Amino acid sequence: MSSVTISASDVNKLRQMTGAGMMDCKNALTENNGDFDAAVDWLRKKGQKVSAKRADREVNEGVVIANLNDSANAGIVMALGCETDFVAKNDEYIAFATSIADIALANKPVDKAALLALDYNGVSVAEAIEERTGKIGEKIEITDYAVIEANSVTAYNHSNGKVSVLVGMNKTGEAVEAAGRDVAMQIAAMNPIAIDKDAVPEDVKQRELQVGMDQAREEGKPEQILEKIANGKLEAYFKDNTLLNQKFVKDPSKNIKSFLSEIDKDLTVTAFKRIGLGA
Repeated sequence: MSSVTISASDVNKLRQMTGAGMMDCKNALTENNGDFDAAVDWLRKKGQKVSAKRADREVNEGVVIANLNDSANAGIVMALGCETDFVAKNDEYIAFATSIADIALANKPVDKAALLALDYNGVSVAEAIEERTGKIGEKIEITDYAVIEANSVTAYNHSNGKVSVLVGMNKTGEAVEAAGRDVAMQIAAMNPIAIDKDAVPEDVKQRELQVGMDQAREEGKPEQILEKIANGKLEAYFKDNTLLNQKFVKDPSKNIKSFLSEIDKDLTVTAFKRIGLGA
């Protein structure tokens, strides 16, 4: 039995992350010494259907912005996080975030560290954020950032300012641009983890296989077929969580790969980035 004290707030936090029942969440945390990620996997192994949120993916309030250059062959997406929704909705805060996004697009820094080092009216972006933090009175930080360059890049900003997407594609033209908008909205809604199964990190594959085997074992399946069952579950996971294999939200009779091939047999997604606050 765990010696870690599990508070009611911890239980509620796991419940919000997973959608599982209160007692199940308490048991999961107790059995795993308060480790939220381990608790999520424990629930899954017990056959619980849980949401995709995990403890290490928590984000603050804030605003997310995706911008394209005039040629639509490069774009940036970034989140400027803050502590409260009150600040996130403030016009001055949104204008500040937009000004940083404009600097990022003009310079296309390779990562967040490079973005923070760029000039912002005579000081670095990092210093400008620190100054704004002192003025507002709550923590502000760039919580995520990415740049994508491709033959064609599409940006999508959801109306609530909490989700933005960049998609890079290997072709150009009006039909490709239209397809890019559809794919960007697909990504915003379905939150895939990779373009296809080959791009899924190996540690994720191994974790899913282990969860699948443990689920089958809990269900009393024979040991000699556990691996086969787990591989089947992994293939189902790929269909649900990789972009090209996901069912097209606008027409579930096809997946994204077949939707793109109808436009051009060689058309595909080369890169994407989705940033969502609380989503």
